[in-house]
Amino acid sequence: MKKILFILLLSGAFSFTETRAQLSLSLNVNIGTQPLWGPVGYDHVDNYYIPDIETYYNVSSKQYTYMENGRWITTSSLPARYRNFDLYTAHKVVANESKPWLHNDMYRKKYASFKGKHDQQAIRDSHDNKYFENKDHPRHNEWKKDDNHGKKGRG
Repeated sequence: MKKILFILLLSGAFSFTETRAQLSLSLNVNIGTQPLWGPVGYDHVDNYYIPDIETYYNVSSKQYTYMENGRWITTSSLPARYRNFDLYTAHKVVANESKPWLHNDMYRKKYASFKGKHDQQAIRDSHDNKYFENKDHPRHNEWKKDDNHGKKGRG
């Protein structure tokens, strides 16, 4: 009897966790606002850390934060020293926390091995129609024409 009760309680916990996760996912999707140079595979991103240039990008404010003369600077564009830097090919790390640059030592150490890596597909180059929602995606017009926005057959 105790085993049966334990199994019922355990299955109820999984059911509650799954329901909560589904609710959380539906409320925390920002695919349409992620930059085209962002990597595919993430439904929600607060910030990206770019190890090559030790810079952070905030998705909602569309601003970069980087170190300049010992101070963190936040601006809508990268500084001139990075004018030839290719965001589409550089490795990006998802940093879903507020002001991740305040933990820059941790990010720098943890992701140092990602410097110089070019191993992520950019949203711009994705053929997955969920990314077409982004108004700047080259195939956005296909998404606008699709009344179901690629959800037909998903369940």
